[in-house]
Amino acid sequence: MGEGVQSAPLGSRRFAACDLTVQFGGITALDAVSLEVRAGEVLGVIGPNGAGKTTLFNVICGFVTPQAGTLEWNGQPLGVVRTNRLAALGIARTLQGVGLFGGLTVLENVMIGAQRFRRTGLASALLALPRGDRDERALRERSLAKLRELGCEDVAARMPQTLPYPLQKRVALARALAAEPELLLLDEPAGGLGADDMHELGERIGTLRGSMSVMLVEHRIDLVMSVCDRVVVLDFGRVIAQGEPAAVGRDPRVLEAYLGSEPGAQGA
Repeated sequence: MGEGVQSAPLGSRRFAACDLTVQFGGITALDAVSLEVRAGEVLGVIGPNGAGKTTLFNVICGFVTPQAGTLEWNGQPLGVVRTNRLAALGIARTLQGVGLFGGLTVLENVMIGAQRFRRTGLASALLALPRGDRDERALRERSLAKLRELGCEDVAARMPQTLPYPLQKRVALARALAAEPELLLLDEPAGGLGADDMHELGERIGTLRGSMSVMLVEHRIDLVMSVCDRVVVLDFGRVIAQGEPAAVGRDPRVLEAYLGSEPGAQGA
């Protein structure tokens, strides 16, 4: 990813993918996929298993290199995506699971997400120099604030594996938000959550609208339709529909490909 990409005013921020194609052997995971995430909106990406949703996220984050196509961030083309530069460029991602480090406390996990704001180098931290101590305190305060926002401050000293799964998911979200991203990629955030936790998640995503762009990959259609401004539907690696949730929900191609039924057979 190009190191010269600068932060842009909120009104001009956006992410765009153009004609992304990814092949694994003889299998085409993405077939000329184009989409954009506009400034401050919540975009949902849905589709059946194997549609290419996670591959799309992996291309954005640099884990997969496409055979063709381009990425654009804040109006500038991106070259080779480097995963260690994502946070500095204003992009953060949650994983399908939680991806928390079991050997670190909840607070320490969230502090990892805030590393883009560290002012001193590793040497200052290791030598416990005064400026390193001040920097560490600032990161702790920033991370505690994110935990407080998500109602997790009281478990800051706990180890992640001792927490209920829904609370681990909340901590993982706090870690991503600690980077204060301009683009937040949420990979199946509702996975493993019950109705109450999913409702709370939907409310949380709603509060992010306008302050950052959010790209949401999710199987829970009720969540997608309730929180997203627009929806993109993938099937066999291709975009088959996109638009406002209500319109996409009525699209015969979506009902057939994603729900596996003809339009007339869908009762709700």
